[in-house]
Amino acid sequence: MIEDGGRTAPTVYHSSRRKAWLLLAMAVAFVAAGVAFLVAHSTVEMTVAGAVAVPFFGTGVVLLMCRLGSGRPELVIDAGGLEHFRLGRFEWAEIAAVRLRVQQVRRTTSQRFLELVLHDPDTYLARAPRLVRATAGMSLRLGFGPANIPVNTLPVTPEAVLAAMKQHHPELVVAP
Repeated sequence: MIEDGGRTAPTVYHSSRRKAWLLLAMAVAFVAAGVAFLVAHSTVEMTVAGAVAVPFFGTGVVLLMCRLGSGRPELVIDAGGLEHFRLGRFEWAEIAAVRLRVQQVRRTTSQRFLELVLHDPDTYLARAPRLVRATAGMSLRLGFGPANIPVNTLPVTPEAVLAAMKQHHPELVVAP
């Protein structure tokens, strides 16, 4: 952080290019496996797996390629709030709390992210990007709110992001 005449400079996080390239390679591999399942269609299960894998991971490929091509920061935290490249801008007054969440993906794999617990999720969803609105129902069914910041492509740990948030907004509640 840099103090500039009593104002703290924003904390800016760009995507970790190494992590993004690794995720892109994995998504491409899953698309290829899905296509192979569809072409082989030896069992109904393989055909269904391919039919699910191709659009799901194909969307991930497109999003990651856009992310790698963009020069925009992934996350900017400042005295007024935070802005995530996909979720949009949040003022501190909109955020009731932030919590570190872990979603178990497989027995040995989990996904960590920061959940923004909002005072009024419906107001946010009314202005949220289309992709966020489309996935909000799934997030709610899994027990999460609509505003979740994935940390797998950030160059720092979620704990470091939480510390930066607290530095810019000391009254921020970090929920367990």
